[in-house]
Amino acid sequence: VQLQASGGGSVQPGGPLRLSCAASGYSSRGYNMGWFRQAAGKEREFVALINLSGKTYYADSVRGRFTISRDTGKSMLFLQMDSLKEQDTAIYYCAADMTYIVSDGIPRIRTTDYWGQGTQVTVSS
Repeated sequence: VQLQASGGGSVQPGGPLRLSCAASGYSSRGYNMGWFRQAAGKEREFVALINLSGKTYYADSVRGRFTISRDTGKSMLFLQMDSLKEQDTAIYYCAADMTYIVSDGIPRIRTTDYWGQGTQVTVSS
């Protein structure tokens, strides 16, 4: 599986940005897919996940502002980011074939088998 993320860029606080991730080499069974991000000097963190049934999960820091979606027929994953904040500045990575458990409504990612190359998002005035 190869993942190609795109759509990053610079935006002012409060603005929107939409990330895309094109997947190829897919297994016919499909995968749980998601987005992670890594800010400078920090560890990579979970952002959002969409499972094979279309159920979505979000990190508390982005819930209500970000929306994850997928177009299975076109093997595409999206992340619509609204009301962006300076603390959203990071390199964003798409991921596939994730396993997770849910505790108190919060997903705990256990494994992630495939990663995209990352796209930079900078939120600054």
